[in-house]
Amino acid sequence: MKPVYLIPALLVALGALPGCATLESQQQLEDAAMTFQSISEVPQILQDAPKDVMRAGESLERAKRFAGYWGSAEDVIHYAYLSKRYSEIARQHSEQLQNQRRATQLSMELERLRQAVQEARMLDMQHQGRWLEDQMVSLAAAETDRGLVMTLGDVLFRAASAELGASANRTLLKVVHFLQLNPKRRVRIEGYTDNRGDAAENLALSKARAQTVGDFMQSLGIDAGRIEVVGYGEQYRVAENASARGRAQNRRVEILFSDEQGRLSSPR
Repeated sequence: MKPVYLIPALLVALGALPGCATLESQQQLEDAAMTFQSISEVPQILQDAPKDVMRAGESLERAKRFAGYWGSAEDVIHYAYLSKRYSEIARQHSEQLQNQRRATQLSMELERLRQAVQEARMLDMQHQGRWLEDQMVSLAAAETDRGLVMTLGDVLFRAASAELGASANRTLLKVVHFLQLNPKRRVRIEGYTDNRGDAAENLALSKARAQTVGDFMQSLGIDAGRIEVVGYGEQYRVAENASARGRAQNRRVEILFSDEQGRLSSPR
């Protein structure tokens, strides 16, 4: 559905109506026009909430028409309000549908994960051992002097936030899968940042990001006793902070896996 209302032309027209509406009603109309423009330019909202977008546009047109008549300020304010509410409802409706789609996708991933676990348990010990080795490789983890370490890059989080992006789900599902197949193994989740900004805030962000990863694992059934969380902030960089690329490498979360008996190396 493409927008059928010419918002820029409307805003120009509003400037020519000072004698037909009060300052308040004119401001309300301008706000409604800008709000409608903000949703009508988003294809996903147009697709998810076409009726609400249509109602918002129709109410805006009515407010515009009333703005051309003397003594109709209340009507302008009324229909401008309706337009803004319909625009907000359209945005909320779209967000709800997107959240539902994400939840459905995650549910499907979890179901595939459960099926894979069941299939793995049916394998004989030899084949299962080989299968677990393949799973270690799929984790893209590296063997270090501290043990097996998997690095989650900064791109899996929203900018300057501890909130996981949608792309993180598939990566973390692999980790959860591995831990479910290896019930004695434990993990230490370590958060790191670059050196830009306040050191105390960086330390808090690194701990929050590590905790978010731990909470995600717990939400999928990994016992809290198998998870340690620590934030190191700016410490232990893996690249120089002088370049954007180096800073991006330093903004990371590392998942350190224990050995088969559940022994983790000492914290840094």
